[in-house]
Amino acid sequence: MKMKFLTVCLIGLSYFGMQAQDNLAQTTIQAVLQGNQGQVVALAEAFSEEQYDWRPTEGVNSVSEALLHVAAANYYLASKMGFPPPEGVDMMGLSKITGKENVIAALKASNEFVLATIMKVETAKLNEEVDFGFAKMNMMGGLLAMMEHNGEHKGQLIAYARSNGVVPPWSK
Repeated sequence: MKMKFLTVCLIGLSYFGMQAQDNLAQTTIQAVLQGNQGQVVALAEAFSEEQYDWRPTEGVNSVSEALLHVAAANYYLASKMGFPPPEGVDMMGLSKITGKENVIAALKASNEFVLATIMKVETAKLNEEVDFGFAKMNMMGGLLAMMEHNGEHKGQLIAYARSNGVVPPWSK
């Protein structure tokens, strides 16, 4: 009886271990992206309402515009991979959102969407080519672009924060 139980347990663990390996790229990218997203949201919350209009120089995105750019890019990259934004989301209209609370809400919604989307990408399709408009790459490249883009703008927002006397919350 103990041997049968042990055998069943080992088979079950092997099965779940294989399933986890099947999605290793997706779960790893999702985890790293989720960490970056958390820091971007923390920065967004650390800026004052007034600082949302600040920009380092004319012609460069303001704090608000940078955050909404990240949100729009989340939807854009996912849509190019075959995952359209949720009903009611106007990717082109995101730039019209105003107010700190509304910008943060839009960012969080796009973050949740893209995190769920990552897990919908089948491992067998990671090598399929996608035309993103700015480059052709495989689905894996698209997932990495999602992660890298968020990290790029996290760096931008850190510089914006420091320029405005805002200390990134994780640095305190």
